[in-house]
Amino acid sequence: MGGGGAAADGDGWADQDQGNGGSRGGGEAKRSEIYTYEAGWHIYGMNWSVRRDKKYRLAIASLLEQLVNRVEVVQLDESTGDIAPVLSFDHPFPPTKTMFVPDPQGLRPDLLATSADLLRIWRITDDDAAAPGAADSNNGSVRCNGVGGPAGQQPGVKLCCELNGNRNSDFCGPLTSFDWNDADPRRIGTSSIDTTCTIWDVEREVVDTQLIAHDKEVYDIAWGGAGVFASVSADGSVRVFDLRDKEHSTIIYESSSGGGSNSAVTDGGSVSPTPLVRLGWNKQDPRYMATIIMDSPKVVVLDIRYPTLPVVELHRHHAPVNAIAWAPHSSCHICTAGDDSQALIWDLSSMGTGNNSGGNGNGNAAAAAAAAAEGGLDPILAYTAGAEVEQLQWSATQPDWVAIVFANKLQILRV
Repeated sequence: MGGGGAAADGDGWADQDQGNGGSRGGGEAKRSEIYTYEAGWHIYGMNWSVRRDKKYRLAIASLLEQLVNRVEVVQLDESTGDIAPVLSFDHPFPPTKTMFVPDPQGLRPDLLATSADLLRIWRITDDDAAAPGAADSNNGSVRCNGVGGPAGQQPGVKLCCELNGNRNSDFCGPLTSFDWNDADPRRIGTSSIDTTCTIWDVEREVVDTQLIAHDKEVYDIAWGGAGVFASVSADGSVRVFDLRDKEHSTIIYESSSGGGSNSAVTDGGSVSPTPLVRLGWNKQDPRYMATIIMDSPKVVVLDIRYPTLPVVELHRHHAPVNAIAWAPHSSCHICTAGDDSQALIWDLSSMGTGNNSGGNGNGNAAAAAAAAAEGGLDPILAYTAGAEVEQLQWSATQPDWVAIVFANKLQILRV
């Protein structure tokens, strides 16, 4: 496998106020902390644990073109600076996403969800009674950190359930993504290439709601509250759904509406929308969300109160963007990452987001127009990774830390 410490895989965040190639200097120097873990396979799925008693714990998943893939739970040892696997197990097909139960206080079982052909819920446990079951339920489960230690301190894993949203078959359309509702942790919403979004009650292991959400494949889903979620699709639209009114949705944005670089013209002269592949909902200010256009270096930031017109478009990536993450502690900061090997942090307060928002759509549009006239908004921090960045997550319980994955490496970076 491999571990890592405060290795020199990158030079840390470059302060963009001092130039793209510069770094913090003088009295403002900030200790660069970069911890690297090298897996034995290409990493795609990755996410932080949100439990406060499991600091610096993450789950990573392989991207292998074969049935048997791998999930690892890894942990940073603050005293040594090493990231080491504490648990590893086989997974059918490459997971498109991993996510721990949103339970900061640790009041619920320690659960990990993964999406691939099905939605799977796994239970991580430290107790002896579950240890044999962990091996039985999953023939590839390996405890990585228990050598010579008490059995009660060795994590095991048990597959709790496999959830299939297709009521008529044992097979279903592959799941592209999911989101665990932090306001109501009983609910997980999944998105699928079969055009549906499915809302699960994971405690009862039953479908709560299933909607035909789009005209084409649904690529991502995000909760904006206990009963409100949004999704993005190959049909080029961002749609918001309220579970109190399941028959209707609100289209917040369509990639074809902007024309130009957002869309393609077919032989018949009609505009074909470009797929939207990722969606991030601002948890600190739910009026705002951001989306990624397929194969585009642009990130579109939206205000749901003023549909169709972006608040701002972020243009500083030089290759397609793959991932976005809003800051968990600030309403006006967002991180983006892409194929240019860059992770960029942006301050959107000047665009009308966050605490400085005046609540005026015309003001937002004017600010966006002013930024465009000046050549666009610049990021405040930039980090250059060793390869194309495919995944990005901002730690909800430790907001000073961002995690990225590229090739077979996981890096956690202090912001």
